[in-house]
Parts: sequence; structure tokens; C-alpha cells
Amino acid sequence: MKADTHPKYYDEAVVTCVCGNTMVMGSTQEKLAVEICSHCHPFYTGNDKILDTAGRVEKFKARRAAAKKTK
Repeated sequence: MKADTHPKYYDEAVVTCVCGNTMVMGSTQEKLAVEICSHCHPFYTGNDKILDTAGRVEKFKARRAAAKKTK
């Protein structure tokens, strides 16, 4: 078996997000920089924004309301 085939594993690697949040976790790199984390991601924070392109959301809501009326 070959020696030194696996990278070194750091149990306490520091992960830093653009928002300023820092976390400690295991990784093969000692320091990591990420653009988005669970503290600033819109899905996890509840600040989800729906991008409406050409009124598609309104069209969907209108079709859904029309379907409820016929039942």
C-alpha cells in the first residue's frame, strides 16, 4: 500500500463566511472562506424572495383561484 496518499485532516478547521460568521469543523484544509452560510442564506433565514418574471406568480395564483371556484 502506498504511503501518504491521503491529505492531512484538520479536526478544527476554521470556516469564515462573507457575513462575518465563523464556524469550526473538520476539513482537509486548515482555513476556508465561503460566500454564504446557514446564517445568511435566504432559505434558512426566512427572507426568501420570489422573483417575478413577466407576472408568472400572479398568473399561477389566478389559475389556482379559478380552480378552487369550479370545485
